Amino acid sequence: MSSRTSDLLSSLFSGGVQPAALPRSMIPMKTRALGEKSAGEFTPPVAKKRTAIWDMHHSVHCSIIGTCLSSAEIRRLLIKLGIPGAESADDHDLHKQGVALAGRAQGGAKFIQKALDHRHAAAIREFAKAKDEGTLRRLWDEALKRGDIPGAYWAVLSHPAATDAIMRKAFGDVHMLSHMVGAANRADIRRLCRLEEENAALSAKLEQQQRQLRDGFTEREHKIRLLNEALGRALARAPAAPENADEDARAAKEAIIDLERRLNREIARRQRLESRLEAALNAQSQAERARHDALRECESVRRELALAEAQIAVWLAQDRNSVASELNGAQVLYVGGRAHQVPQLKAVVERAGGALLYHDGGIEHSMTLLPGLISRADFAVFPVDCISHDAMGILKRQCRQSAKQFVALRTSSLTSLLSGLATLAGTQRPAAAMS
Repeated sequence: MSSRTSDLLSSLFSGGVQPAALPRSMIPMKTRALGEKSAGEFTPPVAKKRTAIWDMHHSVHCSIIGTCLSSAEIRRLLIKLGIPGAESADDHDLHKQGVALAGRAQGGAKFIQKALDHRHAAAIREFAKAKDEGTLRRLWDEALKRGDIPGAYWAVLSHPAATDAIMRKAFGDVHMLSHMVGAANRADIRRLCRLEEENAALSAKLEQQQRQLRDGFTEREHKIRLLNEALGRALARAPAAPENADEDARAAKEAIIDLERRLNREIARRQRLESRLEAALNAQSQAERARHDALRECESVRRELALAEAQIAVWLAQDRNSVASELNGAQVLYVGGRAHQVPQLKAVVERAGGALLYHDGGIEHSMTLLPGLISRADFAVFPVDCISHDAMGILKRQCRQSAKQFVALRTSSLTSLLSGLATLAGTQRPAAAMS
């Protein structure tokens, strides 16, 4: 995006408010005994038993399932529990089902607890040495520095000595790590390209060595066959003297043993090279898959940026006193996202000729308000990276029942919103032309 366009964006969406503090409903806590105590309140002794996942606050279930268990492990658990469609579900549906089960002790949470304890047994044993909050915080910081996040995260949240403060810190650290992943995409792509080039060179080298080995084996086998034939002819022509026959036979036997020894060494060398080739091909295949995923992500970002620049150019070319009508005055409901972005979201929707209805997805707004907002709206959009599972489920179900269109945005950014509005405007234009 050009510097001029960046300045225009800044001036267009200036005046936003600063991000508010995280609401208490989103702060991970254990049970009431671990909450903030009032003055003079009795402080119970630290429990000796680790906290079960169904006794934790529901807001930490999403981060525990997403951080501490892989999609394959969740799929095995759901299949074991007999959940319909678990064999063919995608990663998002598996994660959503795992989060839903985590809060029900009799509905599958015990199996999730057992899987977490089994996978992260080493981290649990390490954190069991901590008897107070200070030691627990030090162990968490050390695990964070060396990148050992999944096991340490489960161990610290379920530790009997964990307080609200250390749990909020661990939750915040894991939350911020998710934002750092996107910034590393470009470096990952460059590293994958270099790895792909190295794999290609290694594959060519191994193929050449294999070809040389095959030629060498063929030549050696040919020489051995010629030597055996020559030895047979020599023995047939040699006189029948016993001492000469024994000496020739011994020399032939030694020559054959030496050739077999050399042949075995070459076979072992070939097998080692084939193993290295197979490992290199596997690494190349994994790198190729990762590269394709990164390229798809980059292509989505490029499309959104191009759309943002094109839309801004159209808006700037319009008369200041004219009213944009891409959405024909439609009511657009935005569910989720971040509260400090609401003024900017409102400016984008109104500039596109619509009106914004907003619901934060249950953080501070009541979930009972969502059906009424959906009935008032003409369209609905939501960012998949910043919305609760319950709010997304209610939104999809209500929109399908009322035959209203909804668009899932890739992120909570303004460019993703512009892309979604372009999709909605495209569905509006044919209807406007027919009216």
